Formats: sequence, structure tokens, C-alpha cells
Amino acid sequence: MAEVLFYHLTESTLYDALPGLLERSVARGWKVVVQAASEERREALDGHLWTFRDDSFLAHGSDHDPHPAEQPVFLTTGQGNPNGAAVRFVIDGAEPPSPDGYERLVLMFDGHDPDQVETARGHWKALKASGAELTYWQQTPEGKWVKKA
Repeated sequence: MAEVLFYHLTESTLYDALPGLLERSVARGWKVVVQAASEERREALDGHLWTFRDDSFLAHGSDHDPHPAEQPVFLTTGQGNPNGAAVRFVIDGAEPPSPDGYERLVLMFDGHDPDQVETARGHWKALKASGAELTYWQQTPEGKWVKKA
């Protein structure tokens, strides 16, 4: 069964934190799928990953692009795994799929959004009840991730 990690954003935005986590996953040789809760968020991330840093970009595709299996990072609003990803990021309170078939399932939520916090608590309870092994990570004031549970 996959490692299930909850990432609690307290110091930075998703747009600041996610690209680095995606880069590290791809550097490890993993394909990644990012599941957004809305088409608007998926489209905003699509543009952001091409421009988030002046000296590089993160190659990726989305639900609109052909050949999803060739994409190192794939952005979607669905629960499928069109690029055969080993790692799945679930953002904005989207409903996560079963962790089966992934090495890691990462749920990221904004600690400043009460709805996302409550949704994350619900996902934690459901995944815990399913027998998944969960870890909880929170940001330090410097933006580093620290394992809290």
C-alpha cells in the first residue's frame, strides 16, 4: 500500500510549495499526477508550472493534451492515472482515489482555508479507517516540511 502523506500549508501558498515537490518527485524518477478540485485550478497550475521560475519550467501535460502516458507530470480533475504515475498529489480538497497502485499519495491543504482543513480531517479519518499508514507534515516559518505525526 502507498505511503499517504498530508501536507499542511501554513507558511506558503500551493503555487509556492507544489513545484518544488513535483521537481523532487520527477528527479527521483517518478511520474506524477496532480488532481485538482476544479478545472479553473488545473488551468491556473498549467500556466504556473511553465513560468514559476525564471530559469526553468516543469514539463507537464493536462486533460486537454494528447499522449498523457508520455508526461512526467499530468494535471487532472479526474481520479484516473493517465500517465501511470507512482505519486499522486491531491489538492484543494479534491476527493482522493484509493492509494492502491501508488507509491505515494500526497494530500495538500491550505491551513488558512477552514473548508480545506475540515475536508483534510475527513480524508484522514477515512484513509486511517481503510488501514492506510498516514503521516502528517506541517511547514515551519521558513517553509520547510516537518513531520508532526
